[in-house]
Amino acid sequence: MFTVAAATLTVSAVAQPAGPGSSISSSGLPLPRFVSLKSDRVNMRQGPGTDYPTAWVYRRAGLPLEVVREFEGWRQVRDADGSAGWVLQSFLSGRRTALVLPWEIKQGQKAPKVALRRNDSERSAAVAMIEAGVIANLVSCDSRWCLVNIDKYQGYIEQKKLWGVYEGEVLR
Repeated sequence: MFTVAAATLTVSAVAQPAGPGSSISSSGLPLPRFVSLKSDRVNMRQGPGTDYPTAWVYRRAGLPLEVVREFEGWRQVRDADGSAGWVLQSFLSGRRTALVLPWEIKQGQKAPKVALRRNDSERSAAVAMIEAGVIANLVSCDSRWCLVNIDKYQGYIEQKKLWGVYEGEVLR
């Protein structure tokens, strides 16, 4: 059995469904919705424009973010920690990724792990043990389990253990 840590990941593209209670935005896409970062360096600003100060710099391509509002070429996003701000749309991708157990990460403590299962069952054998904070590439979700790719591994993780997919959401 292998352990996959947060520093060893890749991302891939999949379809973009709507979130719960979604509406259609000016771009024609649903709000809210999940997206991911295209780049390893993306500024999150305090408002929709380069005149606004940088509130945060993301340094992790593939990181999932939730788009909650749009204004021209800017998207108001929220991350797994609840931080919100504005990102230029060109730095965002429609590919779907998710963070494994981000709410379980505690500073100074060893990251908990979750089994990446061969099949969509708790009784299924573990393919690898995945640390909290790892980015998973979403392949599909059936509202209970998600088929994901993480580094060179593929398997199933319970949907409720992922941030980047809505409760009850189905992805194909």
